[in-house]
Amino acid sequence: GGDVPREVFLFLAMALILTSLSGCSCLFYPRAGEYATQAKGANGLETMTNLTSMMESTASKAKGGKGVDTAFDDLHNQFHALSDSFCGVTDAQSKTPAYALAVTHKKELGAIFGRLWKFKGDQPQRDLHLDLLSTELKELRETLQTIK
Repeated sequence: GGDVPREVFLFLAMALILTSLSGCSCLFYPRAGEYATQAKGANGLETMTNLTSMMESTASKAKGGKGVDTAFDDLHNQFHALSDSFCGVTDAQSKTPAYALAVTHKKELGAIFGRLWKFKGDQPQRDLHLDLLSTELKELRETLQTIK
């Protein structure tokens, strides 16, 4: 009949699990891929650095706003593009102490963005969290620049 072979089912299940574990969310945030393409650098680190700069600019545009306005939606998709871009470093780079610190900054950005999402419609909390996000992005960019 029309049964899916067991191997195909297992492959698709594993692909879904790996995608969700790797933090690659382009499936759920298709515009994240557009931003990743716009920020594409000569290598994975340069792409990540470009995304941090892009996000800082967007965070500044999102100030004074309310709810999921255009700038906030852009920032949300850029956040997912940045998270996904961590997949783009070399194996050697991923083993450096600076990369370990970059991953900590990534986790801090996730926590800040979660709070920012909660306060997206409330001023002045939204702008305060946007400032904190920008500070964290700057620290991440400085850390990325130390990875060779």
